[in-house]
Amino acid sequence: MSEQRTGVASTVAELDLKPALEAVLMVVDEPATEEHLAKVLDRPRRAVADALRELADEYTVQRRGFELRLIAGGWRFYTRPEYAEAVEGFVLDGQQARLTQAALETLAVVAYRQPVSRSRVSAVRGVNCDGVMRTLLQRGLVEEAGAEPGTGAILYRTTNYFLERMGLRGLDELPELAPFLPEADAIEAESQEGVPSFDPDAPDTDADDKTEL
Repeated sequence: MSEQRTGVASTVAELDLKPALEAVLMVVDEPATEEHLAKVLDRPRRAVADALRELADEYTVQRRGFELRLIAGGWRFYTRPEYAEAVEGFVLDGQQARLTQAALETLAVVAYRQPVSRSRVSAVRGVNCDGVMRTLLQRGLVEEAGAEPGTGAILYRTTNYFLERMGLRGLDELPELAPFLPEADAIEAESQEGVPSFDPDAPDTDADDKTEL
């Protein structure tokens, strides 16, 4: 069995690196890290990293309809923004699947205050956000991140899928909040003073929250 595995590894190592990377990246369902690709293809990470950047540059020079991007710590193929209309026309066929305003606001609070509990998100927004939080969880944009010390409330944070959809390499690339929301500090101070308690099973009070994403 070990001899068979060694034979497979030797075969992979003999493949041309760039075509091999293209083949693997065609089937990934999330960004692949350089470390993982190097292990799978039995190559040094430096060689893999250089080949990936060369491929990305080649696609740009050739003006291909897709590009290779480093997103959320890994590499993946994406269609180019200038061809978004063509892709949307094929995938959506005239239908729209956008986040509601309530969902965008809730997601923004989680992104900037994470890890954060549902009650604190609701305090910042001023409305019960349980319905929207459930939908964001189902969409894979947020996930549980432990419990809050003292209260035991479940904490939430954004996911790698969130970074991927936003086109960010990490949370440090989120824009500064202050220039867009000068009263952010005041809102946070108010939410620290008294966080209302909500019943997770109670009906949502925010009209927009009742609309599924």
